[in-house]
Amino acid sequence: MESTATRIDWIGSGCRLLKATAAEFERTRPFDGLSIGTGIHLEPKTVALLMTLRAGGARLICTGNLNSTQPSTVEFLRAQGITVFATLTTDAAAHHQSLEAVIAERPDLLLDNGGDLFAIAVEKPFANLLGGTEETTSGRTRLLPMRARLNMPILVINDSPIKQFAENRHAVGQSLFESYLRFTNRSTNGKRVTVFGYGACGKGTAACFRNAFSTVSVVDIDPVTTLEAHLDGFVTPLRDAAIRSADILITVTGFPAIVTAADLPLLKDGAILMNGGHFPLEIDFEAFWRHPDVAGIDRYEAEHIETFRLKDGRSFHVLGRGHMANLAGPRPLGNSAESMDLGFTLQARCLERIAKGEAGAEACVVPVPSNIDAMVASAYLDLWR
Repeated sequence: MESTATRIDWIGSGCRLLKATAAEFERTRPFDGLSIGTGIHLEPKTVALLMTLRAGGARLICTGNLNSTQPSTVEFLRAQGITVFATLTTDAAAHHQSLEAVIAERPDLLLDNGGDLFAIAVEKPFANLLGGTEETTSGRTRLLPMRARLNMPILVINDSPIKQFAENRHAVGQSLFESYLRFTNRSTNGKRVTVFGYGACGKGTAACFRNAFSTVSVVDIDPVTTLEAHLDGFVTPLRDAAIRSADILITVTGFPAIVTAADLPLLKDGAILMNGGHFPLEIDFEAFWRHPDVAGIDRYEAEHIETFRLKDGRSFHVLGRGHMANLAGPRPLGNSAESMDLGFTLQARCLERIAKGEAGAEACVVPVPSNIDAMVASAYLDLWR
């Protein structure tokens, strides 16, 4: 007999480790009596994580991130009786209201992505907050100066070696490459690509575009990291030369103002700009709109592309308004199910550790404990051997 299934079903069937963890949590119930507030991309892979946490007894209060909330995911979660404060928006003020609404529910644990929820909680503290997790490098950078005020266990998923190689290096590189094709329907063969940032995400991105027959340059502010890129076989020109030569510019640094309006004289005619970092700040999209050298802007609405026409006759294109490209644009897919299965199982196990009171305030903005890494790695290998 035939039945109709959804993308949420398809993704869930690929998250084998989360399914096994959910089955365990149904027996052990580590989150009984606790609520978890989440601020993370609301898309099908997140559903697999949230259902795992709910299997462990958690009451969930959820919101998403800027420009990545998928309405079908929100509809599904609400149908499951989960409280969701989220809409698909690029309006930072509207998004902040959703974050405030999550914190107003006074959750016992937070699952954060970019430090948004913890930044509000530190200004509006409440006694029952036990701690939680932070997904990203951007969030870690944001929360580190607040450690003394936070004074609670916050485990940083991005600092796990599993997250670094499975998701950041392998999956982000693949998904940004796929997203470039999805946005543009243009080739990479023979193109000159400049990747800003040679952390784990930059390594994967550079490798995927090189494997797709592009000539790849890498720009990083750290000379040791730049040397690594050089020894890995990438071109490592000075920044201005790397911009001038590029047909495609990709930012994956986690820091703001990587490509700005000051770089407009350097951009090659027809250059395509895309961002893979968490916040839409690496490419200064708003400054491009205001710049006097911009003579006009063409918007390809269905493709989520803006073309900026300069007074000197050059033009350049920005994908997804500078938002995280693999979760923006037409049919956003994000990272692979298998990579998120690993990363989200780290999330679930870290929240379990905090819920059980097995991590104290000394674990404030610190990496995932190594024994959790080992547990998750072993479990994943057992499933796939």
